Amino acid sequence: MRYPEAAEELIEYFRQLPGVGRRAAERMVLDLLSWDEEKQRSFGLAVAHLPEQIGRCPECGAFAVKGELCTVCADPRRDDSILCVVEDMPQLLAVEKGLSYRGKYLVLGGRLSPLDGEDGSSLRFDLLRRRAAAPEVREVILALGSDVEGRATAAYLVELLRDLPIKLTRPALGLPAGTSLSFADGATITAAFSARCEVE
Repeated sequence: MRYPEAAEELIEYFRQLPGVGRRAAERMVLDLLSWDEEKQRSFGLAVAHLPEQIGRCPECGAFAVKGELCTVCADPRRDDSILCVVEDMPQLLAVEKGLSYRGKYLVLGGRLSPLDGEDGSSLRFDLLRRRAAAPEVREVILALGSDVEGRATAAYLVELLRDLPIKLTRPALGLPAGTSLSFADGATITAAFSARCEVE
């Protein structure tokens, strides 16, 4: 038995989500089909309205209500003198889970990876340079992955920011080599950020 074409199309969309294979996507669609029509329509409208309602923060690149600052950039209690550079939202959320970092962020939108076609043209290097050059910024933390692409991106950023009167640091303790920041628990993030070291 084959699913109706509309269900197959939905299964293929769900399969594009991280960690979702064919069987999990099928289960999700079958569950959606068991919902009443009103709930199905509400779900569809919520997805359809995402492009109109969610955008990127103009200050840091994090997800935010379209045309507005994200909650971190809008918070006057955050420390403007420290800027933490992360690859994307999962890394930002991982750092926030540590509950110890109170500075601001810059979300690059990825990392340098020529083999995957990412040459940096779509990354927020210009925004980073502008933010790091602000007179209130004294330190930039390069909280990037410790794999090859993360290290290459960090090396590029060191060169990009080298002439600015700021301290460049990176998280230190507790982050295993070759893993992503987004997989670390809150205690590990706290240890890494409290013992960060200067980048040479």
